[in-house]
Amino acid sequence: MEIAAHALLLLSWTVLAVLAASVPGCGAGGLRVALMHPARRPSQQGAPRRRRAARSMTFVDMIDNLRGKSGQGYYVEMAVGTPPQKLNILVDTGSSNFAVGAAAHPFLRRYYHRSLSTSYRDLGRSVYVPYTQGRWEGELGTDLVSVPHGPNVSLRANIAAITQSDRFFINGSNWEGILGLAYAEIARPDETLEPFFDSLVRQTNVPNLFSLQLCGAGFNQNYSLGSATVGGSMIIGGTDPSLYVGDVWYTPIRREWYYEVIIVRIEVNGQDLNMDCKEYNYDKSIVDSGTTNLRLPRKVFQAAVKAIEAASSTEQFPSGFWLGEQLVCWQAGTTPWHIFPVISLYLMSENRNQSFRISILPQQYLRPVEDVASAQEDCYKFAVSQSSTGTVMGAVIMEGFYVVFDRERKRIGFAVSTCHVHDEFRTASVEGPFHGVELEDCGYNIPQTDESTLMTIAYIMAGICALFMLPLCLMVCQWRFARCLHPLGAGNFADDISLLK
Repeated sequence: MEIAAHALLLLSWTVLAVLAASVPGCGAGGLRVALMHPARRPSQQGAPRRRRAARSMTFVDMIDNLRGKSGQGYYVEMAVGTPPQKLNILVDTGSSNFAVGAAAHPFLRRYYHRSLSTSYRDLGRSVYVPYTQGRWEGELGTDLVSVPHGPNVSLRANIAAITQSDRFFINGSNWEGILGLAYAEIARPDETLEPFFDSLVRQTNVPNLFSLQLCGAGFNQNYSLGSATVGGSMIIGGTDPSLYVGDVWYTPIRREWYYEVIIVRIEVNGQDLNMDCKEYNYDKSIVDSGTTNLRLPRKVFQAAVKAIEAASSTEQFPSGFWLGEQLVCWQAGTTPWHIFPVISLYLMSENRNQSFRISILPQQYLRPVEDVASAQEDCYKFAVSQSSTGTVMGAVIMEGFYVVFDRERKRIGFAVSTCHVHDEFRTASVEGPFHGVELEDCGYNIPQTDESTLMTIAYIMAGICALFMLPLCLMVCQWRFARCLHPLGAGNFADDISLLK
């Protein structure tokens, strides 16, 4: 359509130029038309490689540096400003802004006071970020930032001071901001705003990777924050072999905006859903710690639920359970895990004609809801849901695995986590390789209209425009010629004004 637009603008400019020059000596001024060409945004593609040995670094101080509430996200403590103001910040691999509450809010126990920081610098720009549900807006600035239980460095980072929000902060979640760890392309207000991790790598010696171990609500540790508390580790700058077992299997980052990957196959209890693999990635597949559920495109969700229902048919569940609207409860300690199937996702490996499989247990996709359960009951919510924005591998998936975000080599790694929840019969697993052909074609691409079709449309539109413009051009030329032959007099002034209007 860009060609058609240019053709119409060029035709209009030509007609105006003809009109301006049609009667020499007539008319007191000229008309300038500026042709604007839309700028193209370059896309970036990943080029990952195979696994190598973990760095010979120790990350003892970073182990167990995450906390959170089941279904409300994982957060890390950060220090912002001078003197340092400590805040709990949600770890989100599905966005790219570092933003903190900077005004009083009913759900915040504390917030960032810019006026108390001697190192704060105002950038004089505002920012607005909408989500599927909720939004926030604020003012951009920079300040000194560090992670107390992270690398021993301080950096100047871009910060959005949240001044207004709607359904963003969560009551009782215990976090006061969000740390977007994705790429600059999806940063707000635009990609010129450098994300936190880019600033960290540019200003310090920290390697360009991080890894996450999210330990689900069922993992038995006696944290002081309550029974619904979850924990985990964010290793900034490397990987820690004590947090996983077996090998790390890597999948390429398809595009550096979200952490986009390619799913090539989905199975329920070993049975293939038998769908076109492009359906699994419609319109993208991402790894997002800031989303709770495994979210699937509509067709895939319907097929998966049908297969899970069939596999667990020994018990009947209300339809609202599969839609995430109702809970199911059993007497404490009697949850029949064995009737629920294993969900397997196959991810394209770094060898584009091979894949590997991550197997997800019901202990992951049935999320415990402890704030409504009694001491005599265990209640769960179905944590697989429908999506209109592609597949999202959220926290319930990541809780089974140690996930490596190797930005330097443009790849994401998966290994079995040492803290995942399982039973005596089944365990989460990462297995491979499995052979395939042209697995990269499973990635979804926005359909491109054929260039010859665009040219045809452009010529047709130009022809239609010419048919309408030609009579108008002749009429205006005739009128201008008459004006030159008969200069305006005092009696014609009123009519001339009405013509100009």
